[in-house]
Amino acid sequence: MHADKGHADNGPAHSGTHAGTPAGPDDDALAAPAVARAMRPEARARLALRVVASTASTNTDLLAAAAALPSGTVLAAEAQTGGRGRRGRTWHAEPGASLAFSVLWVFSRPAAGLAGLSLVVGLAVAQALERCGAHGIRLRWPNDLLARRDGGWAKLGGILIELAGRDREAAAVIGIGLNVRPLADARGIGQPVTDLASLGVRLSRNHLLAAVLDELAAVLPAFDAGGLAPFAAAWHARHAFAGQRVTVAGDTGTAVTGVAAGIDTDGALLIDTADGRRRVITGDVGLQPPGA
Repeated sequence: MHADKGHADNGPAHSGTHAGTPAGPDDDALAAPAVARAMRPEARARLALRVVASTASTNTDLLAAAAALPSGTVLAAEAQTGGRGRRGRTWHAEPGASLAFSVLWVFSRPAAGLAGLSLVVGLAVAQALERCGAHGIRLRWPNDLLARRDGGWAKLGGILIELAGRDREAAAVIGIGLNVRPLADARGIGQPVTDLASLGVRLSRNHLLAAVLDELAAVLPAFDAGGLAPFAAAWHARHAFAGQRVTVAGDTGTAVTGVAAGIDTDGALLIDTADGRRRVITGDVGLQPPGA
């Protein structure tokens, strides 16, 4: 991995814990050389990391330059002034308290074959964080990482995947945001949030980023080769709302209510309703209040 632009190989999913150095906000500046030293050699051979002090959005930057960049380019920012989530939402990222980065990956399969990619990326991030000492991370379809807080679920991180324009290739920009420490100002977020420090994780952000990149370097080629199927069981094991009554709010104001029954082979969410099983391909999932 180049010191200023990073570099990461294919390999099996990392087993065991990810060793690292505890760090506080004052000695935790992101640095590509520090991330490189913490990464596995096979990951350093496949990914190329660049760290910037500030940008509007790492996803936007990689999308704009995707045609000229190699697969495996990673852009991380200390601060994002215009971070984006799904459906046009804003991603709140505070300097020193968050990880915000994007990965450009070119797949050999067509764009239509990328169904379920956000689920696999979420699983990879969860597995990486578990190896860093985080416990109880669960996944909310299609792109959120959750953990328990104050008796309910709170958002730990999110994923935004956007297709990049390249001739005859399916390229995706995979944006990942993680809350590492409590936000100084969580007003206006509109939902409960949590962070890795609250889950007992004390590693530096450089080591956390290295752990996630290690996992992605193994998982993305495996997804390219086999799609969602090899990962479905592990995703179901971390499904936050499995077997619970949920409502999925659609883009057009429609809603589907029923029991969350998992995902199908294409990554669609399956809901058992009073009228039978429904297959949902987009929407926001929330738990139904008791007795509703």
